[in-house]
Amino acid sequence: IGIIRDRIEEEDCKFGFILDGFPRTLVQAKALDKLLKEEGACVTKVVELQVPDEVLEERICGRWIHKKSGRSYHVKFAPPKSMKVDGSGKPVPESMKDDETGEPLMQRPDDTASALKKRLASYHNETVPILNHYQPNGVVSGVNANQGMDGVWGEVLGALERGGK
Repeated sequence: IGIIRDRIEEEDCKFGFILDGFPRTLVQAKALDKLLKEEGACVTKVVELQVPDEVLEERICGRWIHKKSGRSYHVKFAPPKSMKVDGSGKPVPESMKDDETGEPLMQRPDDTASALKKRLASYHNETVPILNHYQPNGVVSGVNANQGMDGVWGEVLGALERGGK
C-alpha cells in the first residue's frame, strides 16, 4: 500500500489514476479504501474483464515466446512458421522456432494448464470478493473480453466514462 500511496501523490495522478491488477485481495481493497478516504477520495471505477475459464486456458496455454526478443506466438492465433503438430493436434515442442532467428521458443512456466488452474482458483477465491465489495457502491463494470480487441476497447472506454457502466 505504501508504494501505491507514494505513486498516487505524484503530480500526474492529481486528476485520477488507473490501478491494473491491484488490489488482488479483499484485505488490499480495504487498505486501499482507507488510504483513499484519508485523501478525501474513493474508488470510482472497477472494470472486470470477463472471459470464460476455458477460453483463458486456450489463450494462455497456447502462448510461446522468443525469450531474447520478447516476440510472442500462439499455436492457434499466431503460430510460428516452423510449427508442426503431433497426431493429437498439439504442437511438437522441438518444432517451435522463432520466425526471424530460428531459435527455440519457450513457454513460461505459468502458462501451463496446471499453473492456470491454480491462478484461476486464486482469482475466484481472492479477486471475486473484491468485486462483491465494490458492487454496492455501483462502481463495478463488467467488460466482455471474449471478443475482438476493438470491441473490448470500446467497452473499456464506455466503462471508464463518467456515469459509464
